Amino acid sequence: MRKEEKAKLVNEYREKFRKANAAFITGYQGIKVNDITDLRRTLRDAGVEFKVMKNTLATLAVKDTPAEALSKEFAGPVAVALSYGDASVAAKKLAKFEEDLPGFNLRTAVLGGTVLKVSDIRGLAKLPPRDVLAAKLLGVMKNVPRSLIAVLSGVPKKFVYALNAVKGAKEKAS
Repeated sequence: MRKEEKAKLVNEYREKFRKANAAFITGYQGIKVNDITDLRRTLRDAGVEFKVMKNTLATLAVKDTPAEALSKEFAGPVAVALSYGDASVAAKKLAKFEEDLPGFNLRTAVLGGTVLKVSDIRGLAKLPPRDVLAAKLLGVMKNVPRSLIAVLSGVPKKFVYALNAVKGAKEKAS
């Protein structure tokens, strides 16, 4: 590959790293081409791009991007999964493939500039999708004012009950 082609690829990769919400580094040694193709298809449907990159070009491409912390991770046969949407969906798909394919393994990831270990990626995979989390948050936010009103209205109610009890006691006494 000529120097101009390499420079073009580095710029292309750098732009992909900049646009991505999350980048996952994976090992793929010993996996059949059909399995990699299935993985790419599954990830593409989830808004994730799976690419095998030359380590030296990938190391150059991550400079001055949110994924710069991954520069030391490009060693051996690695592939990069770039998530442009919900990172938890990508983590779920990658964790599922890790379970199903013995040669496929998660190595590390970066999410919003934060480096994730394999245990963090698996934890991210267990999270519900972003839409479900947002719905739960809205449900909680909706119930807080309702609960506050119930608590605040309880004090005047008890006061009225106490006044009625005093009134009833005075009526019996007279």
